[in-house]
Amino acid sequence: MARFADPAVAPLPEFSPIPLRDVLPWAVFATALAASLLYLFGIEQGALSVFPSNLVHEFVHDARHLAGLPCH
Repeated sequence: MARFADPAVAPLPEFSPIPLRDVLPWAVFATALAASLLYLFGIEQGALSVFPSNLVHEFVHDARHLAGLPCH
């Protein structure tokens, strides 16, 4: 008796590992982006303020309180 594949069950795809040299630039970019967002969200308008006005602080003020970060 011949065995036939069940058409309702798809075969699992073959996966190959991604080389580190292909992942590393994206990991560095994601880390830099996350650090920049954390700075703007968490500590901008503090002792090391980059932007002179109070605009960034007011823009993320409520989100800081929601996240439990002190801002004043």
